[in-house]
Amino acid sequence: MHKTLDKNSITRTELVKLYKGMLLPRMVEEKMLILLRQGRISKWFSGIGQEAIAVGATMALKEEEYILPLHRNLGVFTSRNVPLDRLFKQFQGKLGGFSKGRERSFHFGTNEHHIVGMISHLGPQLALADGIALANKLSGAGEVCMAFTGDGGTSEGDFHEAMNVAAVWNLPVIFIIENNAWGLSTPTSEQFACEQLSDRAKGYGMQGITIDGNNIQEVYGTLKTLAEEIRENPRPVMVECMTFRMRGHEEASGTKYYPEGLQDEWAKKDPIANFEKELLAEGLITNEDIEKLRAENKAYIEEALEQAFAEEKVTANTENELADVFAPYTPERIEASEETSKLRLVDAISDGLSLAMEKFPKSVIMGQDIAEYGGVFKITEGFVDKFGKERVRNTPICESAIVSACLGLSVKGYKAIMEMQFADFASSGFNPIVNNLAKIYYRWGQNADVVIRMPTGAGVGAGPFHSQSNEAWFTHVPGLKVVYPSNPTDAKGLLIASIEDPNPVLFFEHKALYRSIAEEVPTGYFNSEIGKAAVVAEGQKATIITYGLGVHWAKELLENDAELDVEILDLRTLVPLDYQAIEACVKKTNRVLILHEDTGFGGIGGEIAAYIQENFFEHLDAPVMRCTSLDSPVPFAKELEDNFLAKNRLKEKLKALLNY
Repeated sequence: MHKTLDKNSITRTELVKLYKGMLLPRMVEEKMLILLRQGRISKWFSGIGQEAIAVGATMALKEEEYILPLHRNLGVFTSRNVPLDRLFKQFQGKLGGFSKGRERSFHFGTNEHHIVGMISHLGPQLALADGIALANKLSGAGEVCMAFTGDGGTSEGDFHEAMNVAAVWNLPVIFIIENNAWGLSTPTSEQFACEQLSDRAKGYGMQGITIDGNNIQEVYGTLKTLAEEIRENPRPVMVECMTFRMRGHEEASGTKYYPEGLQDEWAKKDPIANFEKELLAEGLITNEDIEKLRAENKAYIEEALEQAFAEEKVTANTENELADVFAPYTPERIEASEETSKLRLVDAISDGLSLAMEKFPKSVIMGQDIAEYGGVFKITEGFVDKFGKERVRNTPICESAIVSACLGLSVKGYKAIMEMQFADFASSGFNPIVNNLAKIYYRWGQNADVVIRMPTGAGVGAGPFHSQSNEAWFTHVPGLKVVYPSNPTDAKGLLIASIEDPNPVLFFEHKALYRSIAEEVPTGYFNSEIGKAAVVAEGQKATIITYGLGVHWAKELLENDAELDVEILDLRTLVPLDYQAIEACVKKTNRVLILHEDTGFGGIGGEIAAYIQENFFEHLDAPVMRCTSLDSPVPFAKELEDNFLAKNRLKEKLKALLNY
């Protein structure tokens, strides 16, 4: 074990406080196990035997410094003085908890107590801590951030990405690994081959320490010293705390897989019993003190439980449930200037991004090769000179970590913009997008002020990994806004609006349009309304509902056939969808063709068609038809790609609709 602790540096008052800090969560847990057996709570992840880590780590930090705990870290919450009645209401799914009955156990956060709750996908917590630490570094706050993981979680790719980003950016963050030797039922011998997990730190270029996680003095003293050093000299540190999980992963899983005698061996290392003996021997507490403290804790626990059980079960309210999918936001409309200049799509996006970064000093853009190189599409060319490398940040190739870091920045009040080098690569950042960004406001009221720019689409001969139209992956996930402009003016105004919006926005930019179209675009700062479609061509016989490159396919078709009396509706935003505009078009022309570059099966066109036929069937003179790309991967060769794209079938589909 690595020991740097001078026990004399911990005062007598601190020692007693540490003991009290461990005893309360232990007594709460013992009560929870009784309630679980009685069927009064549904699930419990026990941290019995690991209290020294959660309590010692939390008390080593300042109250305003963020901690990101996991299942077995009740001591983090009690040490931050989170009221027990609210914790118990949380565990019971009551409205008085922290997530309005929408989450269980420790899947919540509270900014009041500077805690960011976990999600079941453990890895993203670590890079989220990177984002908080980055905000601390940028603001000069002189604060540390601390994130927990278990030995099992260190096998996830998110662990590697988070460590690497923290080391490359020299972030003031402490990563705590609770090595309790088991990932549910899998021993560490089947999880990793290195002798100690902290040995990995050297490979990342950071300090790694292994300490006795059952020794509260060693945990507290080591982490307090590290925190003080890191505040002065920002850097990441990996601290492996050796401990043992006395009970199962969660109570239902049991402990039958433990070798005989193992629990008895670790029971002798109980952090509370051993520390209590030491304090008694030192004369710092008496048996009477312990009895009094236990009685006070018991009364506190029982009173809090009584309050929690007395609260009525949560009542479902559909309006409230839907209202909390997004953080409330009423944008201030900023009208466009009459002065214009001719810009390509790529120029308009760059202009809008630059203006937004000027308006919001607490904004950061991150992505691969976006700094001096300007990004692969040169959107951010010259941005380093304007805003500096602190705000225009090259990242390692680690989409998941950067998405999570963006969320961490948002927790600290920053606006984060990420360039996903190609929309296809979002698959490598899918988990934090759909499970953290999308759900975090609904879960515990923390908004995700994040825009992810998504260069998308085919037509440029880039093959199956750089050409996908994957917007429908995200339109299915409540909590994400999806914006998809088709022209330079909309791109600029909608990008600015997306950055202003405190909710997560996926902003799709079609690569084939970057330099192929240009128009007069208003100069200066203006925004456009998210969720508002636009009629770009008037007609009476049918409506083509489309977006992105599809708008240009439809316009080209109409321009080449003056006899086509067809309307074109450019959706511009896919979530939220402009249902009123769709309704107006259906009632006006009575025939609808939905056109999109995406493949047909599972595309948003099917959803729009279902909506129209369910609500406006009596206004239709023909079935709602769809024109989509083939249900195949996007091929490379031009002849194959042309055949793949919906444009190849548009004229025929429209003719079929008009002749029905």
